[in-house]
Amino acid sequence: MWLQAEISVQRLTLCWLTRRPAQRIALGSIPASLRLSVAAVALISLLTGLCAANHGIPADVVLPVILLAPLLAQWLLGWLDARAREHVRTVEGDAPCRYLQRLAALHADLVEAAASSDRYELNRSAEIGQHLLWDAASLLHTQDTRAASDALIACERLLLHLVDQVTQTIECTASEDGAADADQTRARRPTPPSTHHS
Repeated sequence: MWLQAEISVQRLTLCWLTRRPAQRIALGSIPASLRLSVAAVALISLLTGLCAANHGIPADVVLPVILLAPLLAQWLLGWLDARAREHVRTVEGDAPCRYLQRLAALHADLVEAAASSDRYELNRSAEIGQHLLWDAASLLHTQDTRAASDALIACERLLLHLVDQVTQTIECTASEDGAADADQTRARRPTPPSTHHS
């Protein structure tokens, strides 16, 4: 349940961050811009406020709504961007991306092994691998590969160790299953009749 919730949050986050860049409106000579969506909210709130004032709603109720709606929209969009970045790490540059792809390939082996079995050890290895991949992405997000090389090497070694452990677990499970199948085959095989010589 928790893992599914985390995955859905990550998907929503990814959709939010990969949406089309917000269109902005320049504010004349002021060195700032306004999001088109915030401007649309401001226009809608103004029209709604004027309509409400025509229907007798007092100005001291209408005016704060007209002023606060665009501010709230601006704050909400900024808050969503900040919250989304808590669940995503972006890595830029050829060398960092290649390094992260190498680590992601190791993690993919762990995920594949966990998906094909319900053993706790394999699922736990995939979880640890995901944390290591996140740590590596965080390092590559804030530093270049040279500055973070020691920590990245440590992450890669741990991932390689996990892959090795998972491989051994799968091989051990396969040999145990093979031995159990052989025992069952022997148990089902009819015993030959004994012959007595006089």
